[in-house]
Amino acid sequence: MDLKQELSKRANFFNTEMEKFLEEGEPEKLYDAARHLPLAGGKRLRPVLAMMSCEAVSGEVAKIIPLTIALELVHNFTLVHDDIMDNSKLRRNLASVHIKFGSPTAIMAGDLLFAKAFESMHNLNSECKDFKNVEYGLIDCIKEICEGQQLDMDFEERKIISEDEYIKMILKKTAVFFQYAAEAGGILGGGNREQSNTLNEYGKKLGLGFQIHDDYLDMSSDAKTLGKDIGNDIRNGKKTLIAVHALNNASGEDKKILETIFGNRKASDEEVKKVYELFKKLKSIEYAKNKAIDFVSQAKKSIEILPDTNAKQLLLDLADYAIKREK
Repeated sequence: MDLKQELSKRANFFNTEMEKFLEEGEPEKLYDAARHLPLAGGKRLRPVLAMMSCEAVSGEVAKIIPLTIALELVHNFTLVHDDIMDNSKLRRNLASVHIKFGSPTAIMAGDLLFAKAFESMHNLNSECKDFKNVEYGLIDCIKEICEGQQLDMDFEERKIISEDEYIKMILKKTAVFFQYAAEAGGILGGGNREQSNTLNEYGKKLGLGFQIHDDYLDMSSDAKTLGKDIGNDIRNGKKTLIAVHALNNASGEDKKILETIFGNRKASDEEVKKVYELFKKLKSIEYAKNKAIDFVSQAKKSIEILPDTNAKQLLLDLADYAIKREK
């Protein structure tokens, strides 16, 4: 099977359903702002992950579309607010919502997406015995995402954090969403407890590998490839695994350079490049890449108990894709 073709097929199906759901409304500016990111494309990994997890337990994908829409809307809600907090000007090679519509409207657009996500959840079959558990699961997931985002911001104010603290932060901020998508897809697909727990573990490890690879991409891609501002993480003092490794292993002059430039919002492009070169010298970029590979290996191992189906193979291929993608 061709993974990209399979991803595209499911993403296209999902896009059609989401466009039907995201109707225009009044005030026009608010709804245009809310639709700006969701309709701009994207990898749709979270809804596709839920679909594949559903298929892996022989479930019917059409029945979980409301869940997949909710996943993508919550994801986009976090992106809108993240871009405001990080002052990122680009997202998916388009102007960020707050740049195009202004920060006040962008904040409300994010809130609207949040509300629409729960509206979509209530389009699930009301007779589904697992509905309440799945909805509470989404609530817990969002709470952890918020906690992770706050930890991420708090860490920017600290010079040093441990690797364990970093892993806890990305588990809450990013991995928990993959974890929930995989588990909920399995539950609504009719999977048993063992299968749901297996998909939960798969999603968790996949999400950790995905986020660490995302950090790696910011240090190894150009702006056109990545579709967002390069250097933001260095200027904002963002504690990626790369930065955490470098800050904990630098000494002498290298440590002085990091302490001077890392977290300096006014750092020049040349200074940003100097930090980047230090990351390479200290093998921090390589370290992060290998850590992502290790988490993905754990993700693949965790689903060994699932039946050998095309859907299971797609989950295995998706894990590999998470650390081989270029954006």
